[in-house]
Amino acid sequence: MSGPARDAGAPLPVQQRGRPRSAAVDTAVIETVLRLLEGGVTVGELSMERIAREAGVGKATVYRRWAGKEALMLDVLRSLEEDAPELPGVSVRDDLIALLEFLRRRGLAKRSSAVMRTVVGQVQAQPRVWREYHETVVAARRESFRAVLRRGAAAGEIRPDVDVDLLIDLFVSPMLVRAVLHEWKELPAGLAEGIVDTVLDGVRP
Repeated sequence: MSGPARDAGAPLPVQQRGRPRSAAVDTAVIETVLRLLEGGVTVGELSMERIAREAGVGKATVYRRWAGKEALMLDVLRSLEEDAPELPGVSVRDDLIALLEFLRRRGLAKRSSAVMRTVVGQVQAQPRVWREYHETVVAARRESFRAVLRRGAAAGEIRPDVDVDLLIDLFVSPMLVRAVLHEWKELPAGLAEGIVDTVLDGVRP
């Protein structure tokens, strides 16, 4: 990637916008990157110039939207995300199940999607992009869990002395172990309910 070196710990730059962006151009560029990655091109082999050429747009058009390849790859990764589930907010148990079911479906989608496996695998080798993804997308997911669990503690459904972040890990880890580390294990319907009920049994007042 061309341009001056940046602090490896700094967040990816926010692109300044002038006139409104064209959603069609954004989509064309992101789909071009997905197509190239699916075809075997590595992130290291991609350049902004090649992406622009393959997408049929000018290099300046791409740079107006993304400050560099890392920022573009972050948007490519985000493009594979589904919208978070709408939580009814009535039952803590039901909200937790909805959040875990979202992770279960995402795990199934990754197993069935060669594009998703390729993109995630390649972006994991880009430390800044992967860290920024966790600090935005993954952090937002954890905040959803945190809000539900705090509501449960306030309502007396969960012991108030339990560390919320530890509790999030207790809910999420069994799903992630099956979805990410043990991809040969099934992700059956009802898994989210089983995890939630097992953990809640241990943390009720």
